Amino acid sequence: MLNAQVIGLGRSGIAAARLLKQEGWQVTISERNSSPSLENQQQTLATEGIAVKLGDPQTLDDSNLPQLIVVSPGVPWDIPVLIEARNRGIDTIGELELAWRYLKSYPWIGITGTNGKTTTTSLIAAIFQTAECHAPACGNIGYAACEIAIKNSPPSSLEIGDRQEEKDKLLPNPQSPIDWIIAEISSYQIESSQELIPRIGIWTTFTPDHLNRHKTLENYYDIKASLLVRSQIQILNGDDPYLSQLGAKHWPNAYWTSVNGRDVIPQPWIYIEDGWVVAEGEQIVEVASLKMVGNHNQQNLLMAVAAARLAGIEKNAIANAIANFSGVSHRLEHIITYQGIDFINDSKATNYDAAQVGLAAVAAPTILIAGGEAKAGDDSQWIETIQAKAAAVLLIGDAAPAFAQRLKQVGYTRYEIVETMANAVATSVKIAQEYNASVVLLSPACASFDQYQSFEHRGDDFRQLCLELLS
Repeated sequence: MLNAQVIGLGRSGIAAARLLKQEGWQVTISERNSSPSLENQQQTLATEGIAVKLGDPQTLDDSNLPQLIVVSPGVPWDIPVLIEARNRGIDTIGELELAWRYLKSYPWIGITGTNGKTTTTSLIAAIFQTAECHAPACGNIGYAACEIAIKNSPPSSLEIGDRQEEKDKLLPNPQSPIDWIIAEISSYQIESSQELIPRIGIWTTFTPDHLNRHKTLENYYDIKASLLVRSQIQILNGDDPYLSQLGAKHWPNAYWTSVNGRDVIPQPWIYIEDGWVVAEGEQIVEVASLKMVGNHNQQNLLMAVAAARLAGIEKNAIANAIANFSGVSHRLEHIITYQGIDFINDSKATNYDAAQVGLAAVAAPTILIAGGEAKAGDDSQWIETIQAKAAAVLLIGDAAPAFAQRLKQVGYTRYEIVETMANAVATSVKIAQEYNASVVLLSPACASFDQYQSFEHRGDDFRQLCLELLS
């Protein structure tokens, strides 16, 4: 029996292990952490015949080397065990790559970028659903990709290495009900999925992020670009300063998008003109039908419509989907209106650029809640937007002292360190009235892991605290 090791006991790792087990592999999940909840998962998976090693040092056992190692998205690609495995010729891939090996007979849409991925992916999924296509969303949104493969792969063993003919026999029947697979793909997943070839690749934005993992901006760019290079059709954001500067010279065959009309982008294909999304000269959908605010969301709309048109979706289905799209949880999500103040959850803004876009999109004056686990990056535009639009800033989490010092440096003094989300929400009501602010915005510009399990967990806490104001 072939032996596989899965690294990481998250949703993706569990899905990968279950897929491999279904296909006849002996599977072990290696997880470096240990906790009561992980022990419960360990017991559950044991009943399925999947071994879980908690507190595992994640080294290779020469007496029982795996033929395949599958890596969860959060596991760095350059940890010693993975470098050693690749040097020893062990097939080492990401969870998304494993799913691709089973699902590559279907057309994929791969969405990547620093910001805007989730909204663009959600818009595309909504359009395809309205058009009655079976197009599950996966990757960083919706299903783990291997969960789709579990439901759509035949019960036979996956071979590895050079036996491509054997692997091809395992592809799902092309007559299966899946029409498209829509995948939100992070740089971490691209790094470990080098065979993945989307039919359509979308690059939403590019700004510095994850440099603690990728080290340099050039390396981060190369990883993102590799997915687009492999894509058969490329859609690029013509309003992104970095991408538009590269232009047609670097991306000669791309479909470019712009909210500023056809004259500002190379090879214009889809753009906004006279209040309409226009594709190849044809009006597709009115921009005003999109309920989400901000130019960045209009850009997300353009990329979603571009993908839909290139996939053959009729414009009536596009218009209906956009008109009924309510938005994405944790991204400029309206929670309540309390005493005339809109409370908005932008917890997904985990870096300076995303937070700047969120703050720029809402009405001024705003009470901003920011902080968490700080990331490296250029905060200058974010700081300028705070100075222009924020009546006051409430700081939470580990980054609060550093953010306070940074605001003080630029002469902004209307900040307060409140430490916790509960304190922030309670304080925001009082000072919003004091400053006549119409919005309280959670847009942290930070990761969440100092106080929360994820940005979703952080946003859910904010939502619950806001709802308690109404009780």
